[in-house]
Amino acid sequence: MEYTYKKAAASDIDLLTSTRITVLRAANGLDENADMSKIEAQSRLYYKNALADGSHTAYLVFSGDEFVGAGGISYYNVMPTCDVPTGKKAYIMNMYTAPSHRRQGIAMKTLSLLVDDARKKGITHITLEATKMGRPLYERYGFKAMEHEMILPQEDL
Repeated sequence: MEYTYKKAAASDIDLLTSTRITVLRAANGLDENADMSKIEAQSRLYYKNALADGSHTAYLVFSGDEFVGAGGISYYNVMPTCDVPTGKKAYIMNMYTAPSHRRQGIAMKTLSLLVDDARKKGITHITLEATKMGRPLYERYGFKAMEHEMILPQEDL
């Protein structure tokens, strides 16, 4: 099967937003009745701003006219460190392949496009959060589990 990879533009915000909701439902085990309206509205606003200012790059994948996959990378700055002297970081997110098109190399190709985009921007620190299903893909690509990160739970904020 032949696939077309398209860098997302502002005109793709509806598709990016609906895909984001699909990914979140699947990753969090939510059913179709779960209220995602706030996340949907905020995701739409995020894409509008981040695509315009270059702090997010997304790719959409098509088989003919059929949408079959997506992936994105968000760029952000932190205080420079010894590991990241520029302070520029990236986070891969919203990786998705339609169930009927999985195991065709779509996610690997999308991931490669996103990492290439980051390299062109001079990014040397890329992280992601892997689902159980996605972990083997990321490990094959070369991602390693992190040992030192921690999080303060929302209820403690």
